[in-house]
Amino acid sequence: MYKRLKELRLNKNLTQNQIANHLQITSPQYSLYETGKRPVPLSILSKLAKFYNTSIDYIVGDTDQQTRYK
Repeated sequence: MYKRLKELRLNKNLTQNQIANHLQITSPQYSLYETGKRPVPLSILSKLAKFYNTSIDYIVGDTDQQTRYK
């Protein structure tokens, strides 16, 4: 999951700080999510899935289908 968070961010050419600002959290807090040092709350996963136009299932690795469910 953490690798996918980083890949999604880098594919959009965004910094951790930009994502943290979007999520209204601190950059160090987001860094802990992306490195796997802190579990990602469902509310944050939901915001990230919407932001990246994908599913939570894709982010957590339950599917390789990156497109969002209809």
